[in-house]
Amino acid sequence: MGEVLWLTAKLAGITTLLLLLLATPLSWWLARGRSPLRTPVTAIVALPIVLPPTVLGFYLLIALGPNSPLMALLQPFGVRTLAFTFEGLVIGSLIYSLPFAVQPLRNAFLAIGDEPLEAAASLGASRAETFWRVALPLALPGYVAAAILTFAHTVGEFGVVMMLGGNIPGETTVLSTEIYRLVEALEWGEAHRLSLLLLAFAFLVLFVLLALEARSKILLRTRA
Repeated sequence: MGEVLWLTAKLAGITTLLLLLLATPLSWWLARGRSPLRTPVTAIVALPIVLPPTVLGFYLLIALGPNSPLMALLQPFGVRTLAFTFEGLVIGSLIYSLPFAVQPLRNAFLAIGDEPLEAAASLGASRAETFWRVALPLALPGYVAAAILTFAHTVGEFGVVMMLGGNIPGETTVLSTEIYRLVEALEWGEAHRLSLLLLAFAFLVLFVLLALEARSKILLRTRA
């Protein structure tokens, strides 16, 4: 059981870290950019929220399978397939959890408004300095929310994980697929314990997010 917990935490941790890095420029562009492509890109980013996980998992299985044109590019490097591997699960989690990182960051960047950025520019700050010294600190609550949501969503995902990774012990078996295996094996007691663990985790995540939201509102009223 310790191995399953470690693999789950490892997958969620890596996914969260990578998505915070990848989602930052994308979220900034979606919030502050002026391109007409923002609307279709926003729709594509949000697609995993409404798309059935098994559908996304199926196409990822094809894309990362041995007969994929993508894998043909990697075969000279000794990579024949990423399906049913931990690395494949990371890629699937990055795609499926993308909106849970992008949306909080985009909303945080939008909430900053124009005044702080214009004030920094008027003082001679470059765009990079304005982002790192003004926008990023002000968007910190959005980063906290994005990290919590991404981690929790990755921990609880089942459809994409099962389709893309199967349930290989020590390689792709995480909490959600382990519960499925326990139910199939009629091991109800252990399934109950793991399910209660995920239930408590989900409640804690929601509690923290609501507390952060309430604190943000108080801070906004204080500043006003």
